[in-house]
Amino acid sequence: MPRKSSKPAHAVRRRSRATATPGAPAGDGVASAPQRPDLEQVRGRIDAVDEQIHGLINERARLAQQVGISKSSGRTVDFYRPEREAQVLRLARARNAGPLRDTEVLRLFREIMSACLAQQEPLKVAFLGPEGTFTQTAVLNHFGHSVRALPLASIDEVFHEVEAASADFGVVPIENSTEGTVNHTLDRFLTSPLKICGEVELRVRHHLMGAMSALARIERVCSHPQSLGQCRQWLEEHLPGVEQVPVSSNAEGARRARDEKGSAAIAGETAAEVYGLKILAAEIEDRADNTTRFLVLGRKLFTPSGEDRTTLLVSVSHTDAPGALYRLLEPLARHRVSLTRIESRPSRRRKWDYVFFMDLEGHADEPHVAKALAALKKRASLFRVLGSYPRAVQ
Repeated sequence: MPRKSSKPAHAVRRRSRATATPGAPAGDGVASAPQRPDLEQVRGRIDAVDEQIHGLINERARLAQQVGISKSSGRTVDFYRPEREAQVLRLARARNAGPLRDTEVLRLFREIMSACLAQQEPLKVAFLGPEGTFTQTAVLNHFGHSVRALPLASIDEVFHEVEAASADFGVVPIENSTEGTVNHTLDRFLTSPLKICGEVELRVRHHLMGAMSALARIERVCSHPQSLGQCRQWLEEHLPGVEQVPVSSNAEGARRARDEKGSAAIAGETAAEVYGLKILAAEIEDRADNTTRFLVLGRKLFTPSGEDRTTLLVSVSHTDAPGALYRLLEPLARHRVSLTRIESRPSRRRKWDYVFFMDLEGHADEPHVAKALAALKKRASLFRVLGSYPRAVQ
């Protein structure tokens, strides 16, 4: 008689299933190695996808040309619509399913839009230079690389070039998350007719750089006052007693570090490349989230994008009167408009007279915002909408 198994039948069946390899012939207990893709076939598919992408980009460029033909003016600046670009970027971010990160997808779409817009001639964008500043990086992050970036020596010059229409737009710093407001930019709005038509938020990483090979050889550190302030603790700990020299820009500090023995600079990585310096210490900013916000200056206001910010310049006749500031702010609360920032600055009309710069959530054309602004305007002795513009897309 056949020998009977001492184990129940269901136990034997379970063991059989456990040792079987999916996709293997019945009874084969050896797992087969996953089949490696044929590299030539994959590369061929990549080439085919590249061809499709290229064709679609050219089709987009042709459609952009049609938009230009439908406009009455032939200048590139008249075709640029920051609210439309913000909407395109938000849609790209919303439908991104990977594997590319959102930041990479946004960068690619910015460059496509930049190239399409520049078919006739590139936008001219003035910025606080020289080359190698964080403001230049902000220009390229916002407008793409198909623009003509114009480095200027001061914030005043950026305003003047845009006012005179020698530049289509300008980019200037307005505030830093560590050191606060760039007051000179705010003060220029007191006399300038320019509008704010965009903003850029840039994560700022500061590097100590120089021509020397060791920190012990540094006699002075040159940088913009904002950058020195953003690295104050690091400098006190690692370079105690070393002279700190404020200069007009980080790029100017890098130039001095290149040309002066004993001078080092605090600047971005681009400045080290432009001026041929060694990075002696990387990312020396005191806060890991150190971020600078920049404003895009233009000559007109734009329509809502759906996610906007509004900046106001306001004042009251008697700021020392009880409740004067409250009377300005009350319409915002009543109409449920969020105030995200307020700064006071001397009005330059008379001593101890101040104006207020306010940032609000929403666009001035949105009904609830428009009602709040209409009520606020009646209570103010000075009222200007400096800009309603898309919030930074990141």
